[in-house]
Amino acid sequence: MIARARIAALRVLQAVDGDRADLPGAIAQARTHLADERDRALLVELTTGTLRWLGTIDHLIAQAAKRPLARLDPEVRDVLRLGIYQLLHLDRVPASAVVDDAVELTRKAGKSSAAGFVNAVLRRISRTRSDLPLPPRPAFDPNGIPEDRAGALDYLSTTLSHPRWLVARWMDAHGFAATERWAQFNNDPAPLTLRANTLRTTRAALQEALAAHGVECRPTAVAPDGLVVTGGNPLHTPLVESGVFVLQDEASQAVACLSLAAPGERVLDACASPGGKSVAMAAAVGRDGLVVAGDIRGRRIDLLRQTLSRVGAERASIVQIDLSRPLPFGPVFDCVFVDAPCSGLGTIRREPEIRWRRTPADLVRLAAAQLDMLGHAAEAVRPGGRLVYATCSSEPEENEDVVAAFLGSSPQFAPLGRQALLDRLPRSLGHLINDAGRLRSWPWQHGLEAFFGAAMIRR
Repeated sequence: MIARARIAALRVLQAVDGDRADLPGAIAQARTHLADERDRALLVELTTGTLRWLGTIDHLIAQAAKRPLARLDPEVRDVLRLGIYQLLHLDRVPASAVVDDAVELTRKAGKSSAAGFVNAVLRRISRTRSDLPLPPRPAFDPNGIPEDRAGALDYLSTTLSHPRWLVARWMDAHGFAATERWAQFNNDPAPLTLRANTLRTTRAALQEALAAHGVECRPTAVAPDGLVVTGGNPLHTPLVESGVFVLQDEASQAVACLSLAAPGERVLDACASPGGKSVAMAAAVGRDGLVVAGDIRGRRIDLLRQTLSRVGAERASIVQIDLSRPLPFGPVFDCVFVDAPCSGLGTIRREPEIRWRRTPADLVRLAAAQLDMLGHAAEAVRPGGRLVYATCSSEPEENEDVVAAFLGSSPQFAPLGRQALLDRLPRSLGHLINDAGRLRSWPWQHGLEAFFGAAMIRR
């Protein structure tokens, strides 16, 4: 009998691949049909792992099947992908059982005629697991540069499972060594990271409270209020309903600090959902301040409302706004924070499907929209106030280029320099601020997702 988690995993892959569903949403939908927590954990492992290693897996399928992937039925292709991931990365189930399950999945998917083919492909790959036909790591010249650029890209894209266009631009911008470490970082499972809700507790107190429930954590190295979970699951404790923490990646926590929000200030978080940054800003402005948290889509507004209610952010108001249009506010905010919709290429480790969906054309399209959003947000900043632009993208078109274009057309704004930021930010963030005064976190350098942030002041 096929494990329910494997059937659910196949459905998730079909939704993501065929219906272009987002992975977190597809997983959440599938989890509702799995009562056992072990099945839910296996579902996440199978789906995220398969999508993480999709470039490698598809190469192996084409090699073993001796035909292009485009000639395979989508259902058969997804069954093979799941099976190969298990053969290569999970050792809890014998290879023979993995193959048998895949054959049964093929029949269950209504493709009985392909059962023999699936069996043959998976057995062929299983026999060659110790010597897979994958591009090797390249040789280097005395300067550490790959002697064969095409071979280096074959290794980065196929063996390390990233789109060729993306690793090519990373290698050109940052070099082979950084790109290799970056790809390896993206292929490692991301830890669960929390931010202590300082409206109700402190990091130290939260760590102690979690330990009392069997959850072990260590403080984040950069974010001043963060904890990285090293054992146990905080989502299975009563603390999850008490609002003493939010789930938030460490790089995202660091970017939120760029608001420089202070007691009594008025802050607009213009693209706020799911609300982690709004919670941090609400704690910073205190009871005498105000945070207005906005987003455009109704579903995201609902998520934002749930987050802010659970954490007790009483001085936060929620509005539905469209940042692609002029805002219904005058220049009244001490800070306007724009965490702009972007390619998400900095978050590939947590959202592996993103790497396969983006194209270079997306960067141009998104940058144009981001520049419009930044211009509309700027109108709500009071004289002397701050405008903060942030993304979870690694690419300069969405980051430095957008800020440069905005400053070039908006002489009333000036960038906050490195020293001005260092004087007001927690010391632990200092090494993320570059000479231009931009916050940049890099996977190969800081062990964090690739985030960007820039703070500007209205003259």
